[in-house]
Parts: sequence; C-alpha cells; structure tokens
Amino acid sequence: MKNNLPSLLSSYQLQTITISMTDDTLLPVSVIGSGEPVMLLHAFGMDARQFLPFILPLTQRYRFYLPHFRGFGMSSHLTLPRFDFIEQYVDDVEQVFRHVSKETKCEAFPVAAISMGALVMWAYFQRFGTQHVSRYLNIDQAPMIHNQPDWQTGGVFGTRQTEIFAQFADLIANAEPYMQVDDFRHLPYRLKTKLLDIERAFSLLSVSRKSSQLLVKTLSHRPPQKISLMKHATWQHKLRCLSAYVELPYDYRSVVSTVSIPTTLLVGGRSQLYSAKCQQKITQMLPSANAIILPNSGHAVQWDAPFLFYKVLKRFVESSL
Repeated sequence: MKNNLPSLLSSYQLQTITISMTDDTLLPVSVIGSGEPVMLLHAFGMDARQFLPFILPLTQRYRFYLPHFRGFGMSSHLTLPRFDFIEQYVDDVEQVFRHVSKETKCEAFPVAAISMGALVMWAYFQRFGTQHVSRYLNIDQAPMIHNQPDWQTGGVFGTRQTEIFAQFADLIANAEPYMQVDDFRHLPYRLKTKLLDIERAFSLLSVSRKSSQLLVKTLSHRPPQKISLMKHATWQHKLRCLSAYVELPYDYRSVVSTVSIPTTLLVGGRSQLYSAKCQQKITQMLPSANAIILPNSGHAVQWDAPFLFYKVLKRFVESSL
C-alpha cells in the first residue's frame, strides 16, 4: 500500500496546464487522473472544474482533460477575437485534441460534452470530423439553436424561443452603450438587475426538481447592497455569446448522419431548453447511437439527477453503454 500511495495521491491531484491556440492565446486546461484520456466540455457559464465531483472516483483509471472555454472559469480573463464564439471554441478544441493526442500517444479517445459544450462538438464534427473521438456522450443539446420550419420546436427554449430571444435582444440593446465598462459595479443599477434576473431565469429553466429550483433561488438571491458592490467578471462575455446565439443560425443537423462513432444522447426528460422528443429524433439520425432519458430531470442533469448522471458518465468512460 505504501508503494502505491504516491501514484494514488497523484490521481487525485488537480493540475492546470496551458495549451497554445492558433492565435498564441494560452488556454487553461484542468487535468486530473492517470490512465486513458477522456475529455469533458462544459456548459455556458460553467466552470470546467464543476465536473470534479463526478470524475474523482474514476481518476485512478482515467486521465480527464477539462478545457476552460474562453470567457468562463479559469479563462474568464480571455476575450473572444471574433463574434462567432462557437466556431472560435471549435478551433480551440482542435488544438486541445492535438495536444492530448501528442501527450498520450492516443489518436482517439472518449469525449463527453454538456449543453453549449455539446453544441461545440456538433460544430467540431462538421469542421474536423471524428478522427480524434472514439465515442461521444452528448448531454441535453440539439445540433441546432433556432427553430426551423421542419423542426418547429427543436431549437433552444422550444415554443418559448421567440419570447425569450426577445428578452435577450432587449437586454443586449440596453447594455450596448456600456459594453466598454469593464467593472460591473459601474453599470446602472437597473441594467445590473435586469442582467442578473435573466441569468436567474435561465438557471431556473435549466432545472426541474423543486430542490434544484430552491438551490438556484437561494444562490441567486442578492439584496440591493450586494448588487451594488458585486463583481461580475463574465457579464460582457455572456452578452456577446447571447448576441451570437440570437443572430447566427448555428444549425449542424447536416453533419449528424456522418457521425458514425458510438454516440449516446443523455436527455433530460423534463428539459425546458431542448425537447426530449426532438433529441430522440436526432438519435434515429445517427448511424450508431442510443438515448438515455432521465425522466425527472431538466436540462441541467448534473444538478437534477447527480447520481444518475455519475452512473451514465461512469458507464460511458468504461465503454459499457
């Protein structure tokens, strides 16, 4: 046991590496574990390290790479060089793939991605194919954002898309004169509360269980004096991303039939962001896929069904799905 102690401890030791992107930006990537490589891609507004509670029990057998997308988590200080942030993230992910492949001598390995991270993967498959991905876990994300005539409720927010996108557009228009103000504390109070209210509403739409909703309400409650003094490092980045979501098509359905690697769609049965029915339709379009539906979970399956999420992730990395 004593001889194994150093390697056991190193499995649980979180490291931060930086990988050079095509524009010479150094992207932080959290790395933990030893063994076969696995990559996890996080959601909008998420810190990649929030995956840690679900992967720590697996770190003796697998080495997890958790990139921090520009503007979020450990990359909150990094700005976007272009408006199309999804395609920027695709370029960045390709550099991470190349680094991991070179470091581990493994050409292809499992990838799991949730929400925005999964949209990045659909875009990635369109640009670069599947040569670096041995199998894929897509967590509650359709390969499109905007509803389409042939997929009228397949986009984000389903039947409420027009209403919610109008709220985004109104917020973006109100914030436009202040986008060069770096310090959130210097924004007009009304603008700050409007932005925080939309963030809160988005989080509430992402969960289904009453316990999760209560947690969101508790964590997002801020008295006026706290709002006046709070710092918000990602507010500009989030608004720029919302602008792109509203304006750009982001429709990657055409690539679905070409993704022939084993693919699992983990679906929140009560997701208010992406229709469970439409996600099952996507499963049928994939050459080698299956769907796992968590009937009582909303979009944020890691909040609504943490134990089931862990079980699915464990089975996925162990290739038993």
